[in-house]
Amino acid sequence: MKKAAFYSFSATGNTKRICDLFADELRALGYETEYIPVRRGAVYPALAEYDLVFLAYPVHGFAAPRIMLDLAAGFPEGSSAYYIIKTSGEPLSANDASSEVLRRKMKAKGYVFKGEFHYVMPYNMLFRHSDKMVALMWRAALNTVPADAALAARGEEKIPEVSARAKLIRASLAFEHGGMRILGLFFGVDRKKCTSCGRCVKLCPEQNITMDENGKVKFGRHCMGCAACSFHCPTDAIRIGAMNRYKVNGPYTFSSDIDGLTQKDVCDYCHEDYIRYFAAHGIDLPAEEGEKI
Repeated sequence: MKKAAFYSFSATGNTKRICDLFADELRALGYETEYIPVRRGAVYPALAEYDLVFLAYPVHGFAAPRIMLDLAAGFPEGSSAYYIIKTSGEPLSANDASSEVLRRKMKAKGYVFKGEFHYVMPYNMLFRHSDKMVALMWRAALNTVPADAALAARGEEKIPEVSARAKLIRASLAFEHGGMRILGLFFGVDRKKCTSCGRCVKLCPEQNITMDENGKVKFGRHCMGCAACSFHCPTDAIRIGAMNRYKVNGPYTFSSDIDGLTQKDVCDYCHEDYIRYFAAHGIDLPAEEGEKI
């Protein structure tokens, strides 16, 4: 049986959800699938052990998260082909260049880039998307993943076209990755809310959070701003410093029911971009209620 692997970083679960959809499709095509979480200090199997490989991540500041670059840097030299799965909260073309540095590191090791799949999923930072927006995003993914997974199983290419503007935006925000090491030092907890459950410690992919014998939480110097801690805190006790006003706490409810939704249900932020994204993924939203989707 052929084997497929997902080397995936998914802080709040969005990227894993997409990987799970891919895995379902690939298993139907006769693949055995393995989900490999990307975490600091982890030991990873070689890409050569698999017939089909995906590197999956959420876009951070229009770039791949630092932990994915560390993953690529740690791989031995090889010649395996791989695809990229990425998720972001908005469908802006500025996200197109997010994999550029990751691809460069993989190429230096001898690996062959075959294509990239981009899905829009709800924000875990900035603002909370409505349930209607989440349903539209999820339906778009359900509409598109089967064809994308089949394309990858056939070994076909899906190379993105990346504009000079997208590259410039990614490069101009490169400071964010280093800056998070500093900003993360100002993270803290509301002691009145914190129950010392330790969930943030367990979830942090960079092992950047510790808890002492008195239940006091401490943040170190390796934060990359993934929001795993603040998003999943069951009592919303974590403060994320200068970014606290943009914090999103608590899981989303994923439904694929979009009956009756119109363009008016699409958020004002990047409104037209979302509408175009949904249309490209099989959802033609009517302008007014009563028209068919």
